[in-house]
Amino acid sequence: MIKHLSFLMTILFCIQFSYAQKSVYDPHALFSPMFYSDVSTITRSTDGSPSNSYWQNKSDYQINVSLNENTNEITGSVIITYKNNSPRTLSFLWLQLDQNLFAKDSRGQNRMPVGSRSRYGNANSTFSGGYKILAVKILNDNSNADYVVTDTRMQVRLKNALKPAGDFIKIKIDYAFTLPEEGADRCGILKTKNGNIFTVAQWYPRMCVYDEIEGWNTLPYLGPSEFYLDYGDFDFSITAPASHIVVASGDLQNPTEVLTALQIKRLTDAKASDKTVMVRTEKEVTETSSRPKQTGTLTWKFKMQNARDVSWASSKSFIWDAAKINLPDGKKALAQSAYPAESNGNNAWGRATEYTKASIENYSKRWFQYPYNNAVNVASNVGGMEYPGIVFCGSGAVEADLFGVTDHEFGHTWFPMIVGSNERKYGWMDEGFNTFINTLALQDFNKGEYNGSSPSPTFFLEAMFGKNSESIMSTPDAMKEANIGMMLYYKPGYGLTLLRDNILGPERFDYAFKEYIKKWAYKHPTPWDFFHTMDNASGEDLTWFWKGWFVENYKLDQAIVDVKNDIVNGAVVTIENLDKMAMPIILEYETTSGKKDIIKLPVEIWNNTSSFKIKIPVSENVKSVTLDPEKLFPDMNYANNKWNL
Repeated sequence: MIKHLSFLMTILFCIQFSYAQKSVYDPHALFSPMFYSDVSTITRSTDGSPSNSYWQNKSDYQINVSLNENTNEITGSVIITYKNNSPRTLSFLWLQLDQNLFAKDSRGQNRMPVGSRSRYGNANSTFSGGYKILAVKILNDNSNADYVVTDTRMQVRLKNALKPAGDFIKIKIDYAFTLPEEGADRCGILKTKNGNIFTVAQWYPRMCVYDEIEGWNTLPYLGPSEFYLDYGDFDFSITAPASHIVVASGDLQNPTEVLTALQIKRLTDAKASDKTVMVRTEKEVTETSSRPKQTGTLTWKFKMQNARDVSWASSKSFIWDAAKINLPDGKKALAQSAYPAESNGNNAWGRATEYTKASIENYSKRWFQYPYNNAVNVASNVGGMEYPGIVFCGSGAVEADLFGVTDHEFGHTWFPMIVGSNERKYGWMDEGFNTFINTLALQDFNKGEYNGSSPSPTFFLEAMFGKNSESIMSTPDAMKEANIGMMLYYKPGYGLTLLRDNILGPERFDYAFKEYIKKWAYKHPTPWDFFHTMDNASGEDLTWFWKGWFVENYKLDQAIVDVKNDIVNGAVVTIENLDKMAMPIILEYETTSGKKDIIKLPVEIWNNTSSFKIKIPVSENVKSVTLDPEKLFPDMNYANNKWNL
């Protein structure tokens, strides 16, 4: 019985081994000329550019709110001026009411399994939030609006349709909501010994985007998927307790009303200093002299132009410091950090402004100049979240972790604050691009102070391509939460690194990537616009790469299957592509005398075959051959990448 079982196991092993070695690669699928199904339209060109007839609508906001630190309630109003630049008449409008995610009956809360807790919700929470819509008026004729609220959306049905090509409407909405303590890791309340820190986002009704791709973009806010927003100008006021410091997107308009003379002087000094200047020290946090008055409220006024959103934070516990940001064209901006005493220290938030300054200066030099006058880093119970001109980062982050989250969140200035992709559907177009530029920043910052703090990409092969993995093109809401970090951040970031370092080369890649940013700054690109731009600007047909890495979830397994030594004609190495992805070849060999060399071949060797022979020009025996010796490519089985005599 044992003998027969052993024989059977041997047969099964051989069958499995033989099956594993059989190639499933199809060059016709990977290199199909039908990847791009779209053609040039009146708004978008096949070279990746917006066409001359490209349009997008504009949303301007005037917002006035008050913060009640005892009830955590925010009350106020927003006046939205919405301009219809489209060629179509609009008989209704759609707005986003993202705070409605925190209503007990929201779709986002109801999709949470019983007993579950995630970054985006808690099925056991007793908190019941959401907007209280108090009034909606059409200011054009001072009439009450006809509106319907559905979960996180509001439809406004217009009595007088909005005409195409420049017609506009003004809508005033009076509203209130209670800020959640845990706001899906995008807003929240951090309790500290000197007072709560309120980080406030998704805090006003916002227009949905109307575009020529889908018309109204009305996907509900469920938590994982982020945002898709118009650009416009913001004029906003925040009334907070007089003991609070308020920091926000945009430029403070009334410093003499809300700051002390000493704080104004220190901010002026910081605008001329490359070293961090304390605006409000830890000692001063508990001193009455650090505020213009002690009782009642103060109203902070801010403005920001050509932005997709604004956000703010308020607390009486803020230590506050700042330093100058030097921009490539000679302009200056101001890096600022606001954090509690618990986060202070030279290995912690005492360096946050240094990190902010370095991040913005670096990305401005590498890709596209930072467009705002201020950059504020706020310590909070939000692990990491980005808004134009302000970010929220974990209050407990230190050293490499604090640099990493600061650099990542400010990296979002470029994606999606400047390049305004649809995060609700294509989360990788901001998170993945940002993760990619973060890897270069690790090399750039302070001579690589924190470079090497992340494991090698090969460490994550199973997570990127294993049985539980998903396509990068999956929407964040439809993706397993455990996969979001890998599929939206790490895998697309790693893919762009491969494209830059090992397929196009830095010079061609960087030029094309900057062209993409320049073409789509303050506009709304799709994945196809990105693919077309990179193809055209680099001069390379990369459809095989876009398909295998981004659209599908193909795996790579390149193998050495045979080596024949011939000291007269040279050794011949047979390699096979066993799985559905393809990559260029890097082959290292060593001869019996110790001679070593590298042979590189382009991806086109896999155009029409799954097997390829490589001649090694030597007149002695080869003793070892290795595919991808530095493990640059995501090969799922490095064991078959090496041959020894």
